[in-house]
Amino acid sequence: MWTETLFGVRKPIIALLHLRALPGDPLFQAGATIQTVLAEARRELHDLQEGGVDGILIANEFSLPYEKRVSAVTVAAMGYIIGALREEIRVPFGVNIVSNPMASVDLAAATGADFIRSAFTGAYVGEGGIIDTDIAAVMRRKKALGLGHVKLLFKVNPESDVYLAERSIERITKSIIFHCFPDGLCVSGDSAGTEADSALIQRVRAAAEGIPVLCNTGCCVENIREKLEYCDGACVGTAFKKDGEFHNCVDAKRVAAFMERVREFREGL
Repeated sequence: MWTETLFGVRKPIIALLHLRALPGDPLFQAGATIQTVLAEARRELHDLQEGGVDGILIANEFSLPYEKRVSAVTVAAMGYIIGALREEIRVPFGVNIVSNPMASVDLAAATGADFIRSAFTGAYVGEGGIIDTDIAAVMRRKKALGLGHVKLLFKVNPESDVYLAERSIERITKSIIFHCFPDGLCVSGDSAGTEADSALIQRVRAAAEGIPVLCNTGCCVENIREKLEYCDGACVGTAFKKDGEFHNCVDAKRVAAFMERVREFREGL
């Protein structure tokens, strides 16, 4: 699998580097600056890498509520932060501007990212209203920017939202593969940090035709061995944070303990 080539290991763990609220975001605190966000991102980047993660996915996770069409200041802020950290990133890295696949492609081009994770396909409804994606435009933009090497990780079932038209997960998976050429498929729980159902992961993997399937949410030190039995890797965010709470910062000890459990699992492969 390409995942083994890019990350250098079987069943890689991609750590989420959740950027704190950016300028223009409702949660951006009075008195904060872009340097404040950069300093925290730098600390978390080093804690994640020193803990042994295999990749990093940088996302504007605290830009709540997420925009349907991202503001230019958000893209600029993420580009600034990633550019400032670029020489310190020692593992393959990806980007995700939440709910904005096209902007994520542009950001990947500007920063030299190796992969992008997003909800590239489908029409969804949730607290942000109706989201209607445009995979055709995204793929053409990727082609025009010469990003053939950049891998796209498609969310099969985006957390917190539901499809406007109900279909089985198998039909969704096969349709994505036939029409959209995903490099990887991500299976989520009901929200960020919520465990993805192992049976659902198995169903997607059975329909995936050899395309890597990643557990997208809810992995923790207690269940990671089980999840890796059924998938080809995992995206991990909340489990690496102090007390396993979404809003907290990365805890270096939790990262090290998690990755030690992963290494033990890999020794048995």
